[in-house]
Amino acid sequence: MSTALSPLLAPMLSSSAMRAVCDDAAYLQNMLEFEAALARAEAACGVIPAKAAQPIEAACKAESIDRIALAEAATRAGNLAMPLVKALTANVAKADSEAARYVHWGATSQDVIDTATMLTLRAGIDALLADIDRAVAGFAGLARQHRDTAAVGRTWLQHALPMPFGLKLAEYAAALHRSRKRLRRLRSETLALQFGGAVGTLAALGDKGLTVSEQLARDLNLPLPDAPWHSHRDRIAEAASVFAIVAGTCGKIARDVSLMMQTDVGEAFEPAGEGRGGSSTMPHKRNPVAAAGALAAATMAPNLTATILAAQVHDHERSAGPWHAEWPTLPTLMLVTSGALAAIVDLAEGLEVDKARMRANLEATGGLIMAERVAMTLAETIGKSEAHHLIEAASKKAVAEKKHLRDVLSADPMIASRLGADRIAALFDPMTYQGASQVLIDRLLASLNEK
Repeated sequence: MSTALSPLLAPMLSSSAMRAVCDDAAYLQNMLEFEAALARAEAACGVIPAKAAQPIEAACKAESIDRIALAEAATRAGNLAMPLVKALTANVAKADSEAARYVHWGATSQDVIDTATMLTLRAGIDALLADIDRAVAGFAGLARQHRDTAAVGRTWLQHALPMPFGLKLAEYAAALHRSRKRLRRLRSETLALQFGGAVGTLAALGDKGLTVSEQLARDLNLPLPDAPWHSHRDRIAEAASVFAIVAGTCGKIARDVSLMMQTDVGEAFEPAGEGRGGSSTMPHKRNPVAAAGALAAATMAPNLTATILAAQVHDHERSAGPWHAEWPTLPTLMLVTSGALAAIVDLAEGLEVDKARMRANLEATGGLIMAERVAMTLAETIGKSEAHHLIEAASKKAVAEKKHLRDVLSADPMIASRLGADRIAALFDPMTYQGASQVLIDRLLASLNEK
C-alpha cells in the first residue's frame, strides 16, 4: 500500500507492526484474499463451477505477482486492481485455463481495492490496540504510583495551582482509553465489505448477488453493509478521524513531557539509553526524541485526515480522483498514528519522575501558587471580592520585595488578625489543597475498565 513515508524515515515516524500492515506486499495479499474469497463464495452459491475455486485460490499469492510491472500497468489502467486481475488470470490459466475464465466474476475494481482497504484497516486497528493497551496500563500504573506526588498545575504555561502528578497521568490513561473505545467501535461497526459490481447493483450476478455477498462477508469476516458504498466514503472518513484523535492525544502527552524535560523545569524525563536524545555537538544534551516523534505525527495527522475528509465528495455511483487520493493518504495516516502511539508507549513504560524537583518547583514562586487558597479562606470572613483584592496586592508586594507570600501575609495586620499565624502557615501545604483530585483519580482509573 503505497505511502509517502520513505524507508529511511519510516522507522522514525511509525511502528514496525504498522509498517508490516501497510507494506505493499501485505496490501496486495489483501486484494488477492478478496479474489480468493470471491471465488469460494461464488462456487458455494453455484455462480461459478465448484472446481474453479481451488485453482483461483491457489494462485492468490502476492509473491507470484511482479509488483514493479503491476505498478507500471496501474498508471495506464487507473488503479491497481485491473492489472492485478489480469496477472492473476494469467497465473490461474497456467494451471487451469477453464478456471481462469471465472477470475473476478461479477466484481469491479473498486470492490477489490475497498475491501482490501477494510482488511488493512482491521489489521492496523489491531496493531494500534495492542500499543494503546500498553500505554494505558503504563500511565495507569504511574498514576497510582504518583497519586500523592505534589506537582505544579500550569495554565497558559504559568504556575497556577498545586495538583497531584497522578491526576495528570490518570488523565493521560483515560484519554487514551477513550480512543481505545473508538478504535474498538470502528473495528466492529464501521468496517464493511465492499461488493457491488459496476454501479453497486450486483447486476452481473443475476439473482445470486445478495447470496454471494453474504457468503463473501462471512468468508472474510467483515460486516455486510445494507448496500455497496462505492461513492459514500463516510466509513473511511470516520476511520481517519479516529486515527487523528489518537495522534492528537499522543501529541498532547508528548507536548507535556517535552515541556517537563526542559532544563528549567526538569520534572519528568523520557527513558534514557545509549545514543538516545544526544546532540551531534553538545555532549550534555538529553533531547525528548520520543516526544518529538509523537509531535511530528500529531502535526501531520490532521492534514492527512483533511485530505480523506475532502475525498468524500464523489460523483454519482463511482468517482474519478477523490477515491485515488485515499490510496497513499490513508496508509500514511495509519503509519504516523502508529508512530505517535509507539512513542507514547515508550513514555508510559519508562517515564522518569523527579519528585524532589517537582516539590522545589512548587516553591519557585515563593508561595504565590497558594494565593487562591489564601484568598478563598479569607473570603469566608470578608467576602470574595475584598479578599481577592487584598491577596492580589499582597502577591504583588511579595514579588516586588522578593519575599515569600506567607511572610507578607503574616506581616499584614488586617490579614493576620483574620487568619492567625498558624493558620497562614498551614495554608501553604500544597497537598492539602487538592480538592477532589483523589476522587477524580479513582474515577479516571475506574473508567479504564469500560468497554
